[in-house]
Amino acid sequence: MTDSKYFTTTKKGEIFELKAELNSDKKEKKKEAVKKVIASMTVGKDVSALFPDVVNCMQTDNLELKKLVYLYLMNYAKSQPDMAIMAVNTFVKDCEDPNPLIRALAVRTMGCIRVDKITEYLCEPLRKCLKDEDPYVRKTAAVCVAKLHDINAQLVEDQGFLDTLKDLISDSNPMVVANAVAALSEIAESHPNSNLLDLNPQSINKLLTALNECTEWGQIFILDCLANYTPRDDRESQSICERVTPRLSHANSAVVLSAVKVLMKFMEMLPKDLDYYGTLLKKLAPPLVTLLSAEPELQYVALRNINLIVQKRPEILKHEMKVFFVKYNDPIYVKLEKLDIMIRLASQANIAQVLAELKEYATEVDVDFVRKAVRAIGRCAIKVEQSAERCVSTLLDLIQTKVNYVVQEAIVVIKDIFRKYPNKYESVIATLCENLDSLDEPEARAAMIWIVGEYAERIDNADELLESFLEGFHDESTQVQLQLLTAIVKLFLKKPTETQELVQQVLSLATQDSDNPDLRDRGYIYWRLLSTDPVAAKEVVLAEKPLISEETDLIEPTLLDELICHIGTLASVYHKPPNAFVEGSRGVQHKRLPPRTGSNESPESPELAQPAAAQPVDQPPSVIPSQGDLLGDLLNLDLGPPTSGGTPAITSAMQMGAMDLLGGGLDSLMGDDTEALGGDLGGSPAIGAGFGGPAVMPSSLNAPVGGGLGDLFDLGSGVGMPTGSYVVPKTVWLPAMKAKGLEISGTFARRMGTIQMDVTFTNKAMQIMTDFAIQFNRNSFGLSPAAPLQLATPLSPNQTIEVSLPLSTVGPVMKMDPLNNLQVAVKNNIDVFYFSSLYPINILFVEDGKMERQVFLATWKDIPSDNEAQFQIKDCHLNSDAVSNKLQSNNIFTIAKRNVEGQDMLYQSMKLTNGIWILAELRIQPGSPNFTLSLKCRAPEISQFVLQSYEAMLKN
Repeated sequence: MTDSKYFTTTKKGEIFELKAELNSDKKEKKKEAVKKVIASMTVGKDVSALFPDVVNCMQTDNLELKKLVYLYLMNYAKSQPDMAIMAVNTFVKDCEDPNPLIRALAVRTMGCIRVDKITEYLCEPLRKCLKDEDPYVRKTAAVCVAKLHDINAQLVEDQGFLDTLKDLISDSNPMVVANAVAALSEIAESHPNSNLLDLNPQSINKLLTALNECTEWGQIFILDCLANYTPRDDRESQSICERVTPRLSHANSAVVLSAVKVLMKFMEMLPKDLDYYGTLLKKLAPPLVTLLSAEPELQYVALRNINLIVQKRPEILKHEMKVFFVKYNDPIYVKLEKLDIMIRLASQANIAQVLAELKEYATEVDVDFVRKAVRAIGRCAIKVEQSAERCVSTLLDLIQTKVNYVVQEAIVVIKDIFRKYPNKYESVIATLCENLDSLDEPEARAAMIWIVGEYAERIDNADELLESFLEGFHDESTQVQLQLLTAIVKLFLKKPTETQELVQQVLSLATQDSDNPDLRDRGYIYWRLLSTDPVAAKEVVLAEKPLISEETDLIEPTLLDELICHIGTLASVYHKPPNAFVEGSRGVQHKRLPPRTGSNESPESPELAQPAAAQPVDQPPSVIPSQGDLLGDLLNLDLGPPTSGGTPAITSAMQMGAMDLLGGGLDSLMGDDTEALGGDLGGSPAIGAGFGGPAVMPSSLNAPVGGGLGDLFDLGSGVGMPTGSYVVPKTVWLPAMKAKGLEISGTFARRMGTIQMDVTFTNKAMQIMTDFAIQFNRNSFGLSPAAPLQLATPLSPNQTIEVSLPLSTVGPVMKMDPLNNLQVAVKNNIDVFYFSSLYPINILFVEDGKMERQVFLATWKDIPSDNEAQFQIKDCHLNSDAVSNKLQSNNIFTIAKRNVEGQDMLYQSMKLTNGIWILAELRIQPGSPNFTLSLKCRAPEISQFVLQSYEAMLKN
């Protein structure tokens, strides 16, 4: 009879019966009782009350019974740590049992019991088992070291187990080697800079020898370890590739992918003109093709990995297009992935085959798949120029089918083909216009509107077509509304006499009747352009458009290189680096491909590579901030004060409107001509109609500035002379133990209008350090080095060098968490090291941050009260004059000071490097050490960091 009978009992009061049976003298009865206990535990019953009785059963020679008792112990030791101590003696005894299975079982179980009190007793038995004569015991003990390290890392290091593990890499048994590698890799992941797996040609040779005789999981551990090794030269790289290649024919797909990862990485070091390089490319294709004959889930994982491989080295699979053709019974996720790879492999040689296949797919029943297939035809046209004509005729055939969703997708991709090949295929526009009424999806409607606007001069009834869309303007999606606005303005610029009413109508709908800020802004910009300078409007709106690129969905090269190093893992399925989905410290270590032999690439990390030739160094890269991110929208806008000079009133009015729409820069509103702003904006009728209302100008600015808060500003400013700005004391950013002996400490300062990063480099290693370079990751305020990092001399052991690095704020922008987080990479001749530091926000306060009083007042009123934050600053023993002087030296300017009911009130302004203004009211009660700080800003997330700067300046 099977053991299932133990799970069927539902008796009550069985704990007492089990207790009696566990203490029985008969061995069989004991065994039965333990099985019943394990069955109860498995189904979730609490049998912890039987702990002492089960532990007594450990004293037995029966291996099956011992396994069951150990299983019980693992489960309940955590809840009964004091009782678990009773079992220690038996463990220690079992570790010296003549039977190797029992020795291994004992050490495995001790490693699984996560109780601190027991770990100290585990050390001696573990030490013996690591040097046991039986390889089965040694391989079990190797894994136990990793488990013990997870419980108590310090204990493992103190007891010297890590050195013993390293010795096991040279073991004669391949399974012991594999487990030692697995354990060291696991420990190294939690200590990325510990260099535990100190791989050298000798140890690599031992791993490669063990590779042939391991189990499949052992092979995977060894291959993953090999992938982290960087060969000295191309000869060593070729030698490793030759010995890893046989793994490509393994039956286990995980082994195959791990081998592919090693080969893809080491191929980087092989010269392309080498015969072996071509041979290796040919050898990589068959195993990848074989993976596609597995079940659908494995196929999907293989396809996601192949997608990366094809982006890195399309030549591997360029002759294997047919295996990616879709089968009728493939699940949708496999079909879509195959389709993606087909387009990546499409070339002039195989395009006829691919197009015939795609046309077939476009008649399938699965709507999602058909859409993707139609889109794929468009992508082929853009990728392979010679096929464009054939693609367009295929798309026209599909439009003739009159299947709604096929027609809509076809119009979307034809728009892209027009962008890629202007003035070539416009003869098809008439056919497209016939299908105007059937379009109901926003993307297709927007594409059709773009085509009508772009080629309005070739379409006789363009105005009627666009007018038909205008009837339901407010029901359209934002995408369609924006496209319609632009198309009608294009039409007006091409046929001004016939379409004046139409353009007035759309501008009025966009600016007066819409509550969408994007649409309103674009409407105002077009309105002003058309009314002030139609020639400029024509240059802007009808400018020549750049051709769209072939592959818009390629993974960014540095990310692709990192993902190639993670082939066969989750990262290669998600197409994201591990730190994007793994929380905590593990998995965050960045991997990179070695530099190609004989190339001009620098051996540093991709993050530290110099800007590409296509992008001049002095020109900051353009960055699109994430949508809906207030800071992102405000960053990098030039919101400085207008240049002085005799500017006409209408121009200042236009600046004013534009500034307000962008949400900032109110310093330019209250110029010399305040009266002109309060009245009508004048100018052409278009401007008068569009901008006379509160949509543009805050109502608070129309009111006279004398009343209300105005009388607060009747005293002198109380501003003294600057006394030197505050610099935060240096802190250690990168400790020596994490950077192979290099310690980096530093701080940030603002001197003479320039941001400086003061860095101290200390060499605590035994070797000389040279070739220093530094790079910043994208950050909230675009901080980047304004000059290369230069250390005057090589950094000798025990030497310290201080460097002051000037910073600019024109680098790429990305909102960080926290906002003032700066991620830095520093390279030297040893390695690349990463750390992050927090910079004080006051280094971004610029010297022209003093507002005019009236502007301050109007801006304070204009910023919503929801954006106001109030804080307490405690234990500050300064009077208002001293506070004002101290803050002015840090570019926080006191605009006015006033005494209200015995309290000193300071009104202050400061401006960040990206043009964001922060307004402050500081309340000081003479004799009280506690101040009240109120901050107002259009980006309220900054307030917390401004408070930190206030506290640091006032208390130091």
